[in-house]
Amino acid sequence: MPFVTIQFLEGRSDEQKKALVSEVTDVVSKNLKAPKENIHVILEEMKKTDYAVGGVRKSDI
Repeated sequence: MPFVTIQFLEGRSDEQKKALVSEVTDVVSKNLKAPKENIHVILEEMKKTDYAVGGVRKSDI
């Protein structure tokens, strides 16, 4: 039972998230020979105020 966690910054549409989940499920199923109904995809959407690179928050760029 594969679990896939994807972290990304806020701002993606619901349609983009649906497409991502569908395509990731297809790729995992194909490569791991796992039934799609056993694949779990977890989306973790982060606020730009809660993520930083090089000491600078993404919301401050």
